[in-house]
Amino acid sequence: MKITFLGTGTSQGVPVIGCQCAVCLSVDYRDKRLRVSVHVQIGGKSIIIDSGPDFRQQALRARIDHLDALVFTHEHKDHTAGMDDIRAYNFRQQQDMPVYAEPRVLYQLRQEYAYIFAEHKYPGVPQVKVHPILSDTDSFWVEGIEVHPIRALHYKLPVLGFRIGGFTYLTDANHLSPESMERMRGSEVIVLNALRHEKHISHFTLREAVDILTELAPARGYLTHISHQLGRHREVEAELPPFIRLAYDGLQVTL
Repeated sequence: MKITFLGTGTSQGVPVIGCQCAVCLSVDYRDKRLRVSVHVQIGGKSIIIDSGPDFRQQALRARIDHLDALVFTHEHKDHTAGMDDIRAYNFRQQQDMPVYAEPRVLYQLRQEYAYIFAEHKYPGVPQVKVHPILSDTDSFWVEGIEVHPIRALHYKLPVLGFRIGGFTYLTDANHLSPESMERMRGSEVIVLNALRHEKHISHFTLREAVDILTELAPARGYLTHISHQLGRHREVEAELPPFIRLAYDGLQVTL
């Protein structure tokens, strides 16, 4: 399995428009963060989790010439705003794109992308095949790949993380139940969001994320959904335990 971090930034990305802080002015390429998304290649399949507003740029940069499925963690715009660009894959592959999400998320997508789901479609709009995720405890299959959902809370909004084999990916969360923790335990690689140092209403802080990863003890832990408030990549990473690293755009991890 190969994991490519397409984006590791928060909803505003890094640099933030107009900001003059040290992170936003940094020349370190690891401090340039597009909105959060990840590409999973496993068993000959190509799967993307979340297509935010930078999706086209990310797919071009990573040279993703084939996509088998799109999976959504939740409905916030920084995770869904790039869905229109799957039509490039429709044209290239000559088939509908399988889209996996909870019913609530699919409802929101139908509102925002009414033209995709219209009864009479305009020529050339994205073509999708919807697969509702109906349980947050039972595994489901994405193009022959078994995926285990992991429930978390993003303030009061229920969101999903996903475990595929030894890889667990969870972003936009600030609460995990003991049951969800157990579903993550035993993963070789765990990716978790870490927004900043200060407490936040809907995201784990750096300390909270490190504590969770320390408790779960994967071989490798990576932090994502990072804001400019966290600090410069090289300085923050130098303070982390050896098995935990900051993810950055373009980072590839092999299991």
